[in-house]
Amino acid sequence: MKKLMSLVLAAAMALTLAACASRPETVELHVFAAASMTETMDQIIEAYKTEAPNVTVIPTYDSSGTLLTQIQEGADCDLFLSAAQKQMNALEESGSLLADTRIDLLENKVTLAVPQGNPKGIEGFGQLAELLKSGDVLLAVGNSDVPVGQYTQKIFAFYRLDEEALASAGVLTYGSNVKEVTTQVSEAVVDCGIIYGTDAVSAGLTVVDSATVEMCGQVIYPAAVLGSSQHTDEAQAFLDYLQTDACAQIFEGVGFSPIQ
Repeated sequence: MKKLMSLVLAAAMALTLAACASRPETVELHVFAAASMTETMDQIIEAYKTEAPNVTVIPTYDSSGTLLTQIQEGADCDLFLSAAQKQMNALEESGSLLADTRIDLLENKVTLAVPQGNPKGIEGFGQLAELLKSGDVLLAVGNSDVPVGQYTQKIFAFYRLDEEALASAGVLTYGSNVKEVTTQVSEAVVDCGIIYGTDAVSAGLTVVDSATVEMCGQVIYPAAVLGSSQHTDEAQAFLDYLQTDACAQIFEGVGFSPIQ
């Protein structure tokens, strides 16, 4: 009887060990993404649970400049998705990216959005430039250290607007990321705001104009795996998933587009 019990226990232990060996290791994947990707990434992360049930994607959303600083200061990040090339270039130049993983993932648009009803009757960037000069409008923009603010500075330069003079005149308000700018427009505390087209869609705001390439360049979102990642295979797998048709439909649903 003792011998039989020993055999049963041994068999049970063998089955348990086999089950444990075949069960994939649970991985926490830290993804830093530009604030303008919040809604789409949340949806994609939820869908990814069925694709890779052993991977828990933990997102951090903020301005790309803030995320860059956090990465440079040693934050745990496996995959970085930026709203501009500048921040990704900084990481590449410092040797922080995993070789051959950087891609241009998406394109966005910089737009001029207005609150419900468009009380000031704003029609476009050209008119906005004149209203700013006359002090007849309050515009929300991003800080200079965030991509949407940097694109805005290019638009100001295109129309030969002096941002410092405008700020002194009290016709500008600022946000530390694009979501803060979007909120100011949504709550109608400003007459208009310069935000991404995707944020306007997500917030249900009216877009009255879109900046051209001549005004601020292309709005490209690069992505790359970090060289410091302890889960490079899983990070690359998730980056590959972001390039699938299923994810493309989610991105395009709010106004992102494939790279042209």
